[in-house]
Amino acid sequence: MRDEWQTEAVRRVEADPDAIHLLFPQAERKGGPGARRALLKALGGDHATIRNLYERGDSGERLAILTVLHELDSEGTAVDLVEDALRTNDARLVAAALGPYGSAWLDDHAFRQGVLKCVFMSIPLAAVTGLERRFDAELARMLSDYAAELRPAGRPVPGDVLERI
Repeated sequence: MRDEWQTEAVRRVEADPDAIHLLFPQAERKGGPGARRALLKALGGDHATIRNLYERGDSGERLAILTVLHELDSEGTAVDLVEDALRTNDARLVAAALGPYGSAWLDDHAFRQGVLKCVFMSIPLAAVTGLERRFDAELARMLSDYAAELRPAGRPVPGDVLERI
C-alpha cells in the first residue's frame, strides 16, 4: 500500500509540482521513509519550492530536505538552508547539516563552527561528512581550546575530539 501511495504521489508531483505542498507533510506516514526523498526528486530541481517546503516544514520535513540536498542541488544555491539548520538546537538537523551537502558548500568558518556545535551537542564527529578532508589547523586549535576549557571544569573531553587534537 505504501509503494502504491508513493508511486501515485510522485506521479501527481511530476504532473503538478504544487501538489507537493499537500503530499509532502503526509509522505512519511502514508508512503514510508523514502517517500519524501522520492517527492523531492520528482520536483526536478525546483529550488524555490524546496526552499518553501523547508521554511514551512516541521523538523522531520526539514530533515528529509537536508539529507537529500546533495542530490538536488549541485550548485550550492541552498547552503542557507544548511546554515539555518546549524542555528537550531535539534541534533538531527545539525548532524544532517554537516552531511554531504554542507560539507561540500559551507565556507570554512561555518563548517568549523558546525563541527564545534556538534561537539557541544554530543553529536559524534563521525556524523560529519568530509571531516578528514576539511580538517585544518584552525579547527584543531578550536577543538583544543574547547578541550582546555573542559578539563579544569572536571568535565570529560569527548574521545573523538581527543583523537583529533
